[in-house]
Amino acid sequence: MIDPVILFFIFGLSAGLLRSELRLPPAIYDLVSIMLLLTIGMKGGIELAKQPFLELLPQMLVVIALGIVLPLIAFPLLRYLGRFSRVDAASIAAHYGSVSMGTFAVAVAYMSARGIYYEEQMPLFVVMLEIPAILVGIVIAKGFSKQTNWAQVGHEVLLGKSIILMIGGLLIGWIAGEEQLASIKPLFFDLFKGILALFLLEMGLITSKHVGSLKKYGPFLIVFGISMPMLSAVLGASTGCLLGFSVGGTAMLAILAASASYIAVPAAMRISVPEANPTLSLAASLGITFPFNVVIGIPIYYAMAEYIHAFFGA
Repeated sequence: MIDPVILFFIFGLSAGLLRSELRLPPAIYDLVSIMLLLTIGMKGGIELAKQPFLELLPQMLVVIALGIVLPLIAFPLLRYLGRFSRVDAASIAAHYGSVSMGTFAVAVAYMSARGIYYEEQMPLFVVMLEIPAILVGIVIAKGFSKQTNWAQVGHEVLLGKSIILMIGGLLIGWIAGEEQLASIKPLFFDLFKGILALFLLEMGLITSKHVGSLKKYGPFLIVFGISMPMLSAVLGASTGCLLGFSVGGTAMLAILAASASYIAVPAAMRISVPEANPTLSLAASLGITFPFNVVIGIPIYYAMAEYIHAFFGA
């Protein structure tokens, strides 16, 4: 059976395509986003407090390397097969090297509902994957140009809404610990799936606005928006297996690698590469990849993780 939170996404997408007047008030959507990101961060922070940082450092470096490699793979595919301009190819590639917080939230709910264990440092890896892809995309698009305001880019990337909320949640969970956070558990942890359902309802409505762009830009974005996540998931799952993660942790890293950003990267590209067409990036990441991942992709990536573990005898 389909998870109820996925049905909320399908409902929102359908309502948007039918031109319904249904909308979440902006203030409600902001609150839902804040609660999701803080909750994910706090969950990770609680578990990170139990682990030595030096043991995590090699894993963090490998994950950062993954965040660099993914846009470098996506760029030539977009540039030479899709025949996009250099700046558009670089911008889209940055989206696909980075991560989707919404996809990660759905993955957390998917794993929790099935009692699947995954390594607790995954929220930290979300942050690790977000940043390098943006920097690689900017460098590919513009090179090390003197005109690039790196201070402004760094501020947007490191202090953007999604990253600062995730880091804040991690620090709160790490400092306070599980016992001290028990008093706010009913609001943040117990209501997580209901909040996620509202978030996906709005994401469905937003996604419907970008589906029309696919008619103009042809089938390549559709093919790329599905095949690139699959390729990235293979790399993510292989990396997770080599790092010695559990099947659940390997699947989570595959899901992170397969997701595409639609929040942090568009904001950073708007500042650093304003000549890039944001419609192309959002049509691919939000119009194709996000619905593919949350409706079909996550179970596929978990099966992929199981297969890779069985193949390597991990």
